[in-house]
Amino acid sequence: MYAQFIYCTRSGENSSPKYRWKLYICPMSQPKAWISAMRLRTLPLSLSGIVMGSAVAYYQGYWDWLIFTLAVITTILFQILSNLANDLGDGLKGTDNTERVGPDRMVQSGAISPKQMKNAVILTSVLSFISAGALIYFGAQNMPESIIWFYAILALLSVTAAITYTVGKRAYGYHGMGDLMVLVFFGFVSVLGVYSLYSKLFIVDMILPALTVGLLSTAVLNLNNMRDYINDAKSGKNTLVVKMGPNIAKLYHAILILFALSSLAIFIALFKEPILFLSMLPSLLLLVHLRKVMQIRETKDFDPELKVVALSTFALSLCVFAMLVYLKSQLPS
Repeated sequence: MYAQFIYCTRSGENSSPKYRWKLYICPMSQPKAWISAMRLRTLPLSLSGIVMGSAVAYYQGYWDWLIFTLAVITTILFQILSNLANDLGDGLKGTDNTERVGPDRMVQSGAISPKQMKNAVILTSVLSFISAGALIYFGAQNMPESIIWFYAILALLSVTAAITYTVGKRAYGYHGMGDLMVLVFFGFVSVLGVYSLYSKLFIVDMILPALTVGLLSTAVLNLNNMRDYINDAKSGKNTLVVKMGPNIAKLYHAILILFALSSLAIFIALFKEPILFLSMLPSLLLLVHLRKVMQIRETKDFDPELKVVALSTFALSLCVFAMLVYLKSQLPS
């Protein structure tokens, strides 16, 4: 569990009043605080779209190690930027407080000052632009200038969306728009974007795996919001869960996951290779997860399930990649 302070006590040698217990505050070391703020456990989910899009590109013969490497670096930077900005925004708005369920946040706890976090957000934004620029430069070679500008605008929108989820007076996360933005950026921008950089093409069929990753990523956010909905409601953070209530949010959660798995199943069926359905084995974890979610009564019990959905999504992407690599190896050379 992350924390700002280690609370240390020191007692006297006897019970005399002048030897009363005193409280000494030992601040968390800065490196540990920054690692906590980056929330590295969120990275596998953010990479799922890159892995999924790259898997199909590899099978179709469009693989490029440079594009893959730059896409991974760019996605990691976008996710870290989002995490830092989220820590800053919720900390300044008071949404992160002692009543919040889940890991402690660094601005709220005081381990990192708002000024330090603002500087980190600015630095990570610059690094994200540089990485995205390199990805566009190498990935959009020989593409029309209009497409290059389109990717540049997407990069700008990605950085803006990462910051304004909780930062600013009009932070969209406080108005129930977080789910839509996660679907768009984790699903469509990630999967379709990286696939198009490899292939220089847009294929309608790729909407299906984009939906899979996007809907499962939205399910992770929905779990997070179900966990926090009591405190969010008190703090004025009107997520979809706050608007719908926890019971309808559970139904919504089931719809997200079942539609995501259905989209992947339809996409796999298009290959007409039954063995590819083995890549859906991690789906069993998600079905067990759904059963658990429907039985949860205490909001804190949603927290462990975030990891289940995030890692299952990553596992699905990796399995699709592995199976497509295998199938490609069986094709006539």
